[in-house]
Amino acid sequence: MYYYKFRVTYDHVEDFVRDIEILASDHFESLHQILFESIGLVGNELASFYICDAKWNKKKEITLIDMHDDQDVEEPEYEDDDDYSAKSNIPKFIMKDSLLKDFITDPHQQIIYEYDFLDPYIFYIELLKAAPATEGVEYPRCTKKEKEMQLKIVHSKLLDDLAGLEIHDAEDLDDLDDLDNSFDDDDFADFEQFDPSDKF
Repeated sequence: MYYYKFRVTYDHVEDFVRDIEILASDHFESLHQILFESIGLVGNELASFYICDAKWNKKKEITLIDMHDDQDVEEPEYEDDDDYSAKSNIPKFIMKDSLLKDFITDPHQQIIYEYDFLDPYIFYIELLKAAPATEGVEYPRCTKKEKEMQLKIVHSKLLDDLAGLEIHDAEDLDDLDDLDNSFDDDDFADFEQFDPSDKF
């Protein structure tokens, strides 16, 4: 039995590093879990791994869930030179069914990990080595952790505006009641006598 040691980097944080050791016989779902735990992601968003060539071109996609359960959904059509065409046509697999050893074919295998498709975090993973597993060591594990990343927080302007509206005390509500009660029937007498056909 042997393990893989991967190095994970993130372009938006200088010197961000995570070193992950995981058994070659483990599946990509385990790699996904140790990644979001060691990075500090919530772990409740969709994610995919992309098996890449030496130039980071995506060759295979390994998704967290099966995105094609509904056979009635038509596949989108792309032009041959469309950037999305290559991504749509690459072979797709499911993390829980995909063993690492079946996809690692290069001694410096490169993988892209994309977390949260709506507001994605993109991590670059490179295989550092494959070696015999150490007895007594629990895999997967994070063996190196440098720098933290700031998670994106999406603020709603509407919520911010609503948060700025405050009713300071009950007197504000009383003022509204007084305004509503400040009119009597005589105030509306002229409106009842108004004839829309009158010319001015």
